[in-house]
Amino acid sequence: MSTLNKAVALIALASSSAAFATTGFNTLDVDSNGVISQSEAAVDAKLISQFKELDIDGNGELSQEEFSKAK
Repeated sequence: MSTLNKAVALIALASSSAAFATTGFNTLDVDSNGVISQSEAAVDAKLISQFKELDIDGNGELSQEEFSKAK
C-alpha cells in the first residue's frame, strides 16, 4: 500500500465517527500487517497517549496482545 493510500485511509478513519465508536485492533491496523504503528494509533487520542507504555517490546508497534492491554 502506498504512502498516499495509507494517508487517505487514515484520514477516512479519523473522519468516521462510526470508526471511533468501534475502534478495535483490525480497524486501527489500516495496512493489515498485524500490528498497529504509531501513525495508525494517532487517530485515537487515548491509544496514542498510552502507546509507549503498551509497546512492551519497544519495537514502535503494537501487537494484538499489547493492544489488548489498552485501558
